[in-house]
Amino acid sequence: MNRSVKVNSNTVKETVAGIVFFLAACFAVLSVAAIIGYLLYAGVPAFREIGVFNFLFGTTWSPGYSGPASEKFGILPMIVGSTIATGGALLFGGTLGIAVAVFNVYFCPEKLKMPLTQLISVLAGIPSVIYGYFGLKQIVPALAAISPSGNGTGILAVSLVLGIMILPTVASLAKDALSAVPEAYYEGALALGLTKEQSVFKVLVPSAKSGIMTALGLGIGRAVGETMAVIMVAGNTVQFPKGLFDGFMTLTGNIVMDMSYASGVHRSALVATGFVLLIFILLLNGILYAVKSGGKGGEKKKFRFSVSGSEDVTSKGKTRSAAGRKLYAARVKTAGALNKCIDAVSCACSKVKSAFSTAFEKISFAFGKVRSKIFGTGKDENGDVVYRTRTFFYTLLKWLCFAGAAIMIAAIAYLIGFIVVKGVQAFIVIGFTDFLFGKAGAGKNSLAPAFVSTGALIGIALAIALPMGICAAIYLVEYSKSGSRAVRIIRLFTDTLSGIPSIVFGLFGVIVFNDAFGLGYSLMSGGLTLSIMILPTIVRSVEESLINVPLAYREASYALGAGKIHTIGKVVLPCALKGILTATVLSIGRIVSESAALLLTAGSVKNMPRNVMSPGSSFAVMMYMFASEGLYMNEAYATALVLIVLVVVINALVFAIRPKKEKKA
Repeated sequence: MNRSVKVNSNTVKETVAGIVFFLAACFAVLSVAAIIGYLLYAGVPAFREIGVFNFLFGTTWSPGYSGPASEKFGILPMIVGSTIATGGALLFGGTLGIAVAVFNVYFCPEKLKMPLTQLISVLAGIPSVIYGYFGLKQIVPALAAISPSGNGTGILAVSLVLGIMILPTVASLAKDALSAVPEAYYEGALALGLTKEQSVFKVLVPSAKSGIMTALGLGIGRAVGETMAVIMVAGNTVQFPKGLFDGFMTLTGNIVMDMSYASGVHRSALVATGFVLLIFILLLNGILYAVKSGGKGGEKKKFRFSVSGSEDVTSKGKTRSAAGRKLYAARVKTAGALNKCIDAVSCACSKVKSAFSTAFEKISFAFGKVRSKIFGTGKDENGDVVYRTRTFFYTLLKWLCFAGAAIMIAAIAYLIGFIVVKGVQAFIVIGFTDFLFGKAGAGKNSLAPAFVSTGALIGIALAIALPMGICAAIYLVEYSKSGSRAVRIIRLFTDTLSGIPSIVFGLFGVIVFNDAFGLGYSLMSGGLTLSIMILPTIVRSVEESLINVPLAYREASYALGAGKIHTIGKVVLPCALKGILTATVLSIGRIVSESAALLLTAGSVKNMPRNVMSPGSSFAVMMYMFASEGLYMNEAYATALVLIVLVVVINALVFAIRPKKEKKA
């Protein structure tokens, strides 16, 4: 009897645990749906008042400083400016990122591979506000010296700053894609008589084109969603940029600069701007997901909507009533309409894919003609036309990859060196102890409030996101069926959540936490917003760690009579502890670097917060305030140095605690 009660108790525990883990895994889906829904709801007044066409294609942004009658809200100049800046960033940072990845995988000496990888990680972890400040103090003055108008801000400055920012993202993901190409491809190319350079650029790089395109796509998403660095060097004028040195405004910059004082239709128009940005990012993520999942596992079964039974008989053999037949007929019509929509979308996607393939073939053919003119052609002993065996072109590509790596190393060395030198000089002037731990107020600045605020934000965000992310990862690995539709949907929404720009999270935090929950500008509102932002990082990192736990450990635990919950708690999670710690450290790095979302939710004050319901400023926000006011340059440099030190420490911790298997990679 006692044994039966114990078995039933264990069954109930297993069922309850499974439900809890499933709900945690669904939180990402609910978060994305909530963000889209709330932004759409808050932006509807603007769409209704202004008109969707006038809003998207209007060329004037006038918040009504002369009264409501003068209000005009058109975002076309911002769309154009964001697009051009993103294209410039991709041209610079995307090209260099791919070159660095190729160098790192195929041409870098073995002893330098790990340091170069760590350098890329450091570059990726530097807060965007530091990039913006570096651009403001170094890139803008340099461009002003060559500008016809003497103005260094504009498209070129933004493209360079964003290019440096997206470089580590593109390089890291492209490196993973190139590393995944089977070694047999390289060996086969060498066996056919190709040189190393020819094998790399004719066989290996084309084999990784899907992963490289994904890397470029994520780089585009990072560039489009960037806020703080852009507003420091863009010039922030709502106009169509006509040259490389004309000031312009981006979608994200407009939201941050106007949101603090906007009201009425103006505020709704800013939210609608965020909604437009979100839809663009979601479409981009959808394309990337299709690129990553395409071509795997042969022909995939097309998803179709269907209904069971017939018009008169249900699936259980019972006769339908008249109302049931009408309901069934309506379901059939709905299913047919949905299937037609699916067919139309599939046809459109096929046409787009065919057009891209045709264009690629034409480009390849044209490139072949150019190559034949450069290298010339010859004939073999049978009279067949063959290309000469000269490898100058591929050797040139190799040295361009070397140059790309050198440019990246020089850029990060100059950036970090500049911040370190200026930061040390600033600390000498303002005092190390007084600035770090002194009391703020009465005209005196100190980072002590930033220490407290950042610590509170980290505590709130991790207290919510860490258990939620671990539970979600446990469901995906331990409870779900591999390849099931539910798992695919959860992972898709988790990846989508990770690709949403921070400014959109900030808008969501303002609408929900600041306004709907009545939290106002507070550390609690900022922490809740950050918990949603870091959730995908935790889920993915913990999931990978759980997958790496050997299956034999679980089987041995089950063989000894342990249940699923006991096995997960006592065997699986302890083995995945390093992955959980890595996820925690990475999340802390994201929180420390964040600024745009916190400006909208946690506020921007220099005073010590009284409690979690008070406004507060993290290190990144504090630095932005020092830099934007123009009165506290020494404090800005000193704060930047503190942020750089934190980034280096966080990357060192990640490298120290990551699993040994990753270290060898």
